[in-house]
Amino acid sequence: MRQGVEIGMNGDILFDVRNNVGYITLNRPAKLNALSYPVIKILYEKLLEWKKDDNVALLVIRGAGEKAFCAGGDVRHLYDKRNEDVVEYGFGFFYTEYCMNLTMHTYPKPILAYMNGIVMGGGVGVGVAATHRIVTEKTKWSMPEMNIGLYPDVGGSYFLNKMPTYMGRYLALTSCIIRGADVLYTEGADYYMESSKWDDLIYEIENGKWEIDSAKDTLDNILESLLKNKPEGCELEKIEDKIKRHFDFESMEEIVESLKSDSDKWAKATLENILSKSPTSLKVTLKQLVDGSKKNLSECFEMELDMSMNFLTCHDFFEGVRSVLVDKDRNPTWNPSSLEEIDKDYVDKFFSYEWENNKNPLKDFLSRQLV
Repeated sequence: MRQGVEIGMNGDILFDVRNNVGYITLNRPAKLNALSYPVIKILYEKLLEWKKDDNVALLVIRGAGEKAFCAGGDVRHLYDKRNEDVVEYGFGFFYTEYCMNLTMHTYPKPILAYMNGIVMGGGVGVGVAATHRIVTEKTKWSMPEMNIGLYPDVGGSYFLNKMPTYMGRYLALTSCIIRGADVLYTEGADYYMESSKWDDLIYEIENGKWEIDSAKDTLDNILESLLKNKPEGCELEKIEDKIKRHFDFESMEEIVESLKSDSDKWAKATLENILSKSPTSLKVTLKQLVDGSKKNLSECFEMELDMSMNFLTCHDFFEGVRSVLVDKDRNPTWNPSSLEEIDKDYVDKFFSYEWENNKNPLKDFLSRQLV
């Protein structure tokens, strides 16, 4: 069966159904396939549509071009609205994105995500939610929110805590970029494939027999027959003991002191990296991960929606976006400017938000989806 290519948002996202497979292409290569609010809405709506469509047994999502799967959410629009309706617009952006993420995490059909090239922030949120996650030799994976005075959202509270030892904390607080082998090691992906094999994989998928009841097993068999090579060059494995030693703390002050006490070159570089970030983002993110380790998937997204709403009125978020995406001087002025200036009460305020009727809009989201 072929329905023809469906074009959304002036071609920013493409949908196609062939042989009971739904193909999704993030199609903004000039913007590294970043997720705009309209694209997020259209993708979410299509996920809900295909969820009930008996002619779609498998979903395949990829980014257009060779440079990126998806560079994340297009937060520049939030900056542009900072003096207008940023809270209302920002709520729509984050709420819809998190609904999309939650829907993908709990999707009843297999989703293959081809995370080739740049995979960052909101792109990680899309990729990590798939059932079959492929990385390549070109993968550059990062949760870079700390660079813009934000925090690792899109479910970071959940999936970063699933990584071995304290790798999730390390990746969140440093925003460092890792490669395909490292993503596989953190369990943020399931398969490694040389990008040159993509056409072979698509050929097998396009010529497969796809039925809803057996789609997962069929995809498992195809991937296991094609992807037998194990990647080399995992850098995180080499520093795992160091990460465990320095990030096994529940306060930023302790992490900083631990790194300061180590004369190792890596520790010094990591310390310098961390101290360049927003002190507010550092403290809020560490609490996010500590608290998130005790929450389920749905509870993590509820917490993140509270947090995101509070960041919409936070100086450091807009200053971070300005320094990275607007003026691009990479010279932010954080306020407060030091960890010592930030007390527990200030941090705690990011984790509660005054909703209408005192109910977080994501409360019971998953149970409502079953109705």
